[in-house]
Amino acid sequence: MTETWTIQPLDAGSWDAFAGLVERHNGVFGGCWCTWFHTMASEKERDSGKNCELKKRLVTEDRAHAALVMDGDTAIAWCQYGPPSELPNIYHRKQYEAEADLLPDYRITCIFVDKRYRHRGLAAVALQGALELIANAGGGVVEGYPHDNSGQRVAVLYDGTRALYERTGFDYIRPKGTKNCVMRTTVAPQKSRRSRS
Repeated sequence: MTETWTIQPLDAGSWDAFAGLVERHNGVFGGCWCTWFHTMASEKERDSGKNCELKKRLVTEDRAHAALVMDGDTAIAWCQYGPPSELPNIYHRKQYEAEADLLPDYRITCIFVDKRYRHRGLAAVALQGALELIANAGGGVVEGYPHDNSGQRVAVLYDGTRALYERTGFDYIRPKGTKNCVMRTTVAPQKSRRSRS
């Protein structure tokens, strides 16, 4: 691990670094700007510029959260997280709600790594960074919905793999859709160690 990699929360002060990373990747996933999972579905359009404006407003209003992995002043990866009220638009939502045994305190919905820094373990760094920020905010039950790819290579991932989550201390709960699953852990408050659920 490079010593210059640090974790910074996405906020007004780190917006320019986040925006730089997204702009280097053409708005990410067709100009999404990591807005798809947010609650303002009626506000979203298939327009990168408008999604950028929406994301910036949500960050300014403290309604969008992410752990940014920084290489100096440059954002090189992120992991989006937030409460279900902030990130309700998960894939396979009907199935998820029909089978839900509890509502988590936080969801992890998106992990992205700069193409220049891939294959260096930064998805794990970003995921761990999100858990640390959640711990600093008081902790709680955290769910992620990664691909359950049985070790096979997948061309495009927005949410990581089951193996990544397992290495980070999450437990497998159940399948979600045909290619995803529900993973869960409990994060203790502050910077103390997480206990597995």
